[in-house]
Amino acid sequence: MMNANCSTQSTEYQYYFFPAVYTFALVVGLPGNLAAFIAFTFRTSSRTAFSVYISNLALADIVILCTLPFKIHYHLNRNNWIFGDIACRVTGILFYANIYMSICFMTCICVDRYVATVHPHTYLRLRSAWGSLVVSGMLWCAVIVAVLVFILLGPLETNADKPGRRRCFENFAKNEWHSRLGVYSILCLIIGSLLPSLIILVCYPLAVRRISKMGTKTAQKAARVIYTILAIMLLCFMPNHVVYLLHMLHRMDIIHSCSAANVIYHARRVTVALVTLNTCLDPVLYYVTTSHFKWKRLKMTWLLGRIRKTRGIYVVTVDE
Repeated sequence: MMNANCSTQSTEYQYYFFPAVYTFALVVGLPGNLAAFIAFTFRTSSRTAFSVYISNLALADIVILCTLPFKIHYHLNRNNWIFGDIACRVTGILFYANIYMSICFMTCICVDRYVATVHPHTYLRLRSAWGSLVVSGMLWCAVIVAVLVFILLGPLETNADKPGRRRCFENFAKNEWHSRLGVYSILCLIIGSLLPSLIILVCYPLAVRRISKMGTKTAQKAARVIYTILAIMLLCFMPNHVVYLLHMLHRMDIIHSCSAANVIYHARRVTVALVTLNTCLDPVLYYVTTSHFKWKRLKMTWLLGRIRKTRGIYVVTVDE
């Protein structure tokens, strides 16, 4: 919310905008991510670092999607939270923490594909799933610690609102931004946004340059896939991080302009929606990013099938 000295523009649209976006994300993203999670976790005969990271990326998306029914009710109820303070803090931190988790696992996939392409001999020596399991476990432990910290430190103070209305994970008081929220936001932007984005923007172009020298149709397809991943990352994540940085600077009284505050406020809503829609795009990435999949049927026949690994290529087969 803007400062008290700034006039507040109409926010009625968000009572319909967010429920529509979140419902679409649930309907499209949840089945696709569940399918990918089950396929890569339980139906692969040989675990690799790539399959571990894909499984965890799908799991992070599933966690985000599981918080959306609460957020849909919150916005349909005109931004009035009725599920209690602990539920607010848990769903809020899970939603935002898993956004950064998605970026981190995409970064891990990026590094895995970079090493496999640019340093294939090194990749063959290091392709064991144990290292990726350790990295994934550390990332999930970080999320668990973050949730526990937000619960144990007590409720976050919010600015006064209409009588009887309770905001959830928004409209925080200024003193919260100058204490734990400010520190938390800076760490998330550096560790969960800036570093992963730099790694992706560096590793993938290097991989593309190596692939382009091969001159085969497979290499050309791989290059197109890499550019697609970059485009999705820039579309879904980067706008949110840039706007969140501006939002944080405004709430910490570094940006004072009321016109800028209005633009940041509404841009924040749009970019959060874009991040949520990433959960719909990730199932497409599971299919597009590599040649690991050959879907024999267009519907969810993976429920009846099994995945076998042949010469490093995953093929989905269906029991007839």
